[in-house]
Amino acid sequence: MNKYELMFVIDPDLEESAKEAMIETVKGIIAAEGEVSATDVWGLRKLAYPIQKKKEGYYVVMQFEAAPTLPKELDRRLRISENCMRHVIVRKDDK
Repeated sequence: MNKYELMFVIDPDLEESAKEAMIETVKGIIAAEGEVSATDVWGLRKLAYPIQKKKEGYYVVMQFEAAPTLPKELDRRLRISENCMRHVIVRKDDK
């Protein structure tokens, strides 16, 4: 099991319940083959540049452990999601 960090930006125009549902969906994807160790909701933040003509985004950071195959599947599912504006998955060192 490797340690990873996922940061994703949710569309700020969604209702609060839809944002929570998106976070729970991502947790469910990770729980299928791994384990979420921490979830940090940063909330609404200004973007560095406009994405889809929006200047703000709802940021969420997750720390998780999973098999090496999970990030590829997670990337694919977040890429096709309409609610996720941007995401990045980083493998963390074991230091």
